[in-house]
Amino acid sequence: MRRRNFLNQAMGLAAMSAASASPAAAATGAIDRRAGTRIKIGLNAYSFNAPLRDGSMTLDDMIDFCAAENVDAVDATGYYFPGYPKVPNDEFIYDFKRKAFLNGVTVSGTGVRNDFALDNPVSRAGHVQLVKNWVDVTQKLGADVLRVFSGRGIAAGSTFEATLEWMVPAFQECAEYAGEHGIILGLQHHDDFLKTADETIELVERVSSDWFSVILDVGSLRQRDVYEEIEKLVPYACTWQIKEQVWYGEQALPIDLPRLRAVIERTGYRGFLPVEALGRVGTPTERVSAFLARVRAAFL
Repeated sequence: MRRRNFLNQAMGLAAMSAASASPAAAATGAIDRRAGTRIKIGLNAYSFNAPLRDGSMTLDDMIDFCAAENVDAVDATGYYFPGYPKVPNDEFIYDFKRKAFLNGVTVSGTGVRNDFALDNPVSRAGHVQLVKNWVDVTQKLGADVLRVFSGRGIAAGSTFEATLEWMVPAFQECAEYAGEHGIILGLQHHDDFLKTADETIELVERVSSDWFSVILDVGSLRQRDVYEEIEKLVPYACTWQIKEQVWYGEQALPIDLPRLRAVIERTGYRGFLPVEALGRVGTPTERVSAFLARVRAAFL
């Protein structure tokens, strides 16, 4: 009787687990996460691109801003670390990590600007090594995601399909290395080589790794209905870039945050929702603060 009861309970738990998983997880390449929605607000460092590049702001200053604004996490893009694309020294990495932790800010990820659409295999190999080097940095930061790109565009004389043939193995090599270090590679489609949700999903499915997923960039889906494209990509997204504008071809429109929330709640997502404020009105600090307030009002 005890054995029978144990088996019945085990079967019940298995059924409960299956019911709680996201329905989208059955799709190849989709993320297997518990159903439902839980949002934490993050910030992408590119929001402060100009002051970080001209030296009027440091990465430590950005942590202070996040602490003051009660931002949960920061994606500390690699471009702003000293010496990029070379990796920063451990002292700098660990000082930044300590600063973030003591201020209650999670370093959710970092990112590099690789290009796997290059038709020169030697050049691609150099970009593979760039990604691997920054996987190591991501691990040292205690972060979970390294943001990567597909490539700037199709090389002259090539095609989309031919480019995929050499791009997929490059990502597979990087994803294998990332997985060995417990790091997720987050693919940011950027209206460059990848222009649509279907193209992005095709690449993710062909790479076919649990350590390779999507960073859903709402401002880079410009070929079709933006919100329909977003909904296609949500099941594949490990994190986001929420921008002030979306695009319909060449026309930019303010993002409809309530509509975006409806898409997320319908599809299900748990994790960080980083903002990237790129507007031109006011200072970067004023723009980011204003956009954070809008995102919070819509989601929290």
